[in-house]
Formats: sequence, structure tokens, C-alpha cells
Amino acid sequence: MSDAHESLTKRFTDVRSRTERLAAPLSAEDQMVQSMPDVSPTKWHRAHTTWFFAEFVLGADGTSERVWDRPEYRFLYNSYYEAVGARHPRPNRGLVTRPSNAEIAEYREHVDKAMLELLAAQPDERIDATTLLGTHHEEQHQELLLIDVKHVLSMNPAVGPAYADVVHDPATDPGQIGWVEFSGGNVDIGLDCAPAPDGARRALGFAYDNEGPCHEVRLYDYALADRLVTAGEWLAFIDDGGYKRPELWLSDGWHRAQDEQWDAPLYWRRNPDDPTNWWMHTLTGLRTVDPHEPVCHVSYYEADAFATWADARLPSEFEWEHATRGREVDGVFLDERSSDFEFHPSPAGPPTGDLRQLFGDAWEWTSSAYQPYPGFRAPPGAIGEYNGKFMSGQQVLRGGGALTPPGHARATYRNFFHPHTRWHLGGVRLATDRVR
Repeated sequence: MSDAHESLTKRFTDVRSRTERLAAPLSAEDQMVQSMPDVSPTKWHRAHTTWFFAEFVLGADGTSERVWDRPEYRFLYNSYYEAVGARHPRPNRGLVTRPSNAEIAEYREHVDKAMLELLAAQPDERIDATTLLGTHHEEQHQELLLIDVKHVLSMNPAVGPAYADVVHDPATDPGQIGWVEFSGGNVDIGLDCAPAPDGARRALGFAYDNEGPCHEVRLYDYALADRLVTAGEWLAFIDDGGYKRPELWLSDGWHRAQDEQWDAPLYWRRNPDDPTNWWMHTLTGLRTVDPHEPVCHVSYYEADAFATWADARLPSEFEWEHATRGREVDGVFLDERSSDFEFHPSPAGPPTGDLRQLFGDAWEWTSSAYQPYPGFRAPPGAIGEYNGKFMSGQQVLRGGGALTPPGHARATYRNFFHPHTRWHLGGVRLATDRVR
């Protein structure tokens, strides 16, 4: 077996094991709940990521009889692949009480055994490529598993249960926002244009299709804030009537904020004994909002309104990528094995004169709509539905978050969500035109 093939096998087992470690602190009841249509139960995440390997690797290899002992799994755990066939409606995933957690654990073991047998055989380029995609797909679901169960646990009004028992250490003041200036011009954007020191294609030569192809973009002189917006700065926005001033908001965002009665980031709530003091639900329990930590769980609409209030704007995804080109992907990412990891963005630390918090902590909303790059073509077949079909009505986020698995983010990575969504770790970095 070649070194690359051994690395792929190790990666497969490591990724699959991490999913089970992330689910381990949760009870069977925790893993069953679907608290809103965007949230999927933990049990579903564990089953769907397994279904991916069963359908696209084992099934494509003609070995599906190893995994289709329960043919209904193909219906229950297909997410959105029209080419595969019918599937259970997404908003109703929490109604599927059976198969049980124990049966899903058996399903995972069954598929893992078949996958390892297949990978131990003669290497096959197509199988290896799809397996690699499957591991990155599962890493995406590891982050979703955590943000989904965070929402689930926040629905418990009595105790505000914690996923992990970690005490928050008060953050240090990161200092006032500074600005780092960049010259514009015609710049190359996308995969394989100007690789980072370790290569734009990171783990085992992988990148998603939506990260390319390389193309030229015209940028004008601009500046980026040297760190993410803090909770304290967001409190100032609230105190200045930020959620009550329609002139700050995009029309769609204003109507959404009014309809859903937004008055703060998701998971913030006022202390009933002291209305001037805000509490926040986190994966480590309910605690006071720390003014020096990055704000997160805000929508694109809120991020844009804050930027307008601050006499700034959001960066385009091209400005963000241009500014990060050639930098090491270093930041706060998921570290579930650390006893003091807070499953939450960390403070920026003292000013350095350069950009801070580029990777990790919170995904950064950009002003860019999620659209195909010039020359993009979705791959044929069901796998082609992975990214391209969603290039409508969504906004791009860059950088990664505190719940993103390590090694998963890179400078060219394009995350995307609908502009009203708030349950993921969306944060804010300001930008401005340098001519000011």
C-alpha cells in the first residue's frame, strides 16, 4: 500500500472516530431532537455521513449488498441528492424515532468495516477520490452536528444544559480596531492561482469544486479591520438602537428582523434580574456575555447593518482571499479532546499591527453572493449536486470557525449560508475603501 493510500485510510478512520467522540456526550434523547427545520438531529448526521460512503463509494463499487441490509436507509438518510432518488423531508428528520441510536451505531460499524476492506484492496483512483470527498463531507457535518445540538440544548428553558463542562476565562481587551491596507489591481482568485506555503490544496490534495477555477478579479484599494467585531462593540450597536433603526438595514433584513423580533444575536438573552446585563447560551452552558470576545451567531443582515452603523462595510470574498493569500492557516479550530476548549470563538489577543483571527473563531460574512466562478462546471452525476445547485440566494463566508475541524479550512474555502441564518458561527470583520 502506498504512503498516500495509507494516509487516506488513516484519515478515514480518524474522521469517522471523531464523529462518534462528538456524539458521545449526548444522550439518546439529545440525539433525537430537531429544534427547527435547519437543524438535523445528531442521529441523522451520524447516519447520513455513513450513507454517503455506502451510496457513493461502496454502492458505486458494486458492493452495496454489504450495506443495504436495511434498504429504507437509502430513503431516510439521503439529504438532497435528486439523482439518487426519493428522500425523507428535511423538516421531518426529528420524527424518525427508528432506527434507534444503537442501530445507527451498528450501521456505522458495518459500513466502516466494508470501507476498510475496500481500501485495503488494490488502490482505485476513483474510489480514493470519492472516499476523500466523503471524509471532508463528514467534517462539515461534524461542525453542523455541534451547531445543531447547540440550538437543541438552547430550547431547554429550565436548565440551559451544557454539552461540555468548561469554565469560561474572561477575555482580555483586544484593543481598538486597527486597519490594514491593501493595494488593488487585477488579482488572481481561486484554487491553484498562487498556492499558500503548504499549497492551496491541503489535506491529501483536496479542495471543493466551488473553489475554482482560478480567474482574474479587479480590486480597488481597500483596508480590512485587524480583528473580528467584539461582543462589546455589538452591545454599543444595540444601545444605540441598532435593531430599531431601519436606515441601517437592507430591506429584506429589516423585515426579517421585525418578523422574528431580533434585538440581539441569537442565544443572547437579558438577565431578568438586571436587564442591562446580557446572558448567552453556549455549548458550555449559560454565562454572561464577555465584551472582549468576538460576536457570533449573527446573520448577514445584522452584519451588514452593523457595518453601516460603524461607517464601514463588509469585505468582498475576493478582498478577503487576496488579503489572506500566502498566510499560514492558523487559528482556533475544533479541539474536542482539550479539557479547557470552550467550543466558542476566542478573543483576538493584543494588537500586532497585522490581521488577527483570519482563520478559526468565527466564519466571516462577506458581501459576496455565492455564485460560480467563471468557467465553473459541476461534475456529472449525483456528486455534482454537492455545491453547484446551491449557487442562488446565499452569501459567502470565509475563514472557518471554532467548531470547524482542524485542517478543514484554507484560504480558498467558500462556506455559504442564506443571509437570514444565525445558528451557525457567523461573525463580522469590517472593511473600508482605502481612499478614505
